[in-house]
Amino acid sequence: MVREVAESCVESLLTEIVSSYCNGFYASKPELAARRIEAIGFQVGHQLSERYTMDRPRFSDHLEAIKFICKDFWSELFKKQIDNLKTNHRGTFVLQDNKFRWLARMSLDPSLETPGSIQDPVAMAENKVAQAIGMHLYFPCGIIRGALSNLGIPCAVSADISNLPTCSFVIRIKA
Repeated sequence: MVREVAESCVESLLTEIVSSYCNGFYASKPELAARRIEAIGFQVGHQLSERYTMDRPRFSDHLEAIKFICKDFWSELFKKQIDNLKTNHRGTFVLQDNKFRWLARMSLDPSLETPGSIQDPVAMAENKVAQAIGMHLYFPCGIIRGALSNLGIPCAVSADISNLPTCSFVIRIKA
């Protein structure tokens, strides 16, 4: 029996998690909200990795595990493989998704900004969008870190967005 969850449900859940932690629980502490969101992603990634590798032998090296994340793991989550994988062969990997689904529909209505501000409204809207997108990226970073942790690879994961909806995940394996 294959168990799946509708993609729209996952996107709505992610939006609610980010909203609850950023605007509710930790409204005055964004760094704590970010850590909590990443921790939820870590648990999800850890459990999914356990499920997806149940019938596989352990990976022999880091590159093999990263390739699993790029091909099989990403395909299970997003119905497509990572578009590009780069490495410096010293423990840093960059996974690039040219159309990261969880960012594809993100936008912020600039009219929601507080009126009468001295700052440039366009700059304020762009800053607010960058903050919102950044908070949404802690969850997939946590998923990747949790999956790799379950595979025995301690690492740090960060996200880089330069051209939406393209997203690059930078994985730094801890020695």
